[in-house]
Amino acid sequence: MHDDEQDDAFIHHVELWMDDLVTAEGQWGPVLVALGCVPFQHWEHGRSWRRGGSYVVIEQSPDLRAGGHDRLRAGINHLAVRGERDAVVAAALPAGWSMRTDTGQAVHLVDGQGFELEVVYG
Repeated sequence: MHDDEQDDAFIHHVELWMDDLVTAEGQWGPVLVALGCVPFQHWEHGRSWRRGGSYVVIEQSPDLRAGGHDRLRAGINHLAVRGERDAVVAAALPAGWSMRTDTGQAVHLVDGQGFELEVVYG
């Protein structure tokens, strides 16, 4: 990775707090790798994967409030990325994701904790 690639990234990182880190790692890891990300950081309460100058963090923080994620409440509704549909779906479904919809331009996947990932491919 070139330094200018890191400096020019629009999004530095996105951090998603999860109720269950083990489940999240098992679901998000294969999908992020299918999207071209590489494992970046690994610590007691979290993991991250990087692509270019941006990275995605999943964390089960000790400060997490109980209640779970609800994409229909205030907060993040979904994360949208560009990627190769077939590779992502092939990684996601066996890892426990469900397909919410496929518009012909983007596939919307939902993980076991209710987080939605939109993969724009068209």
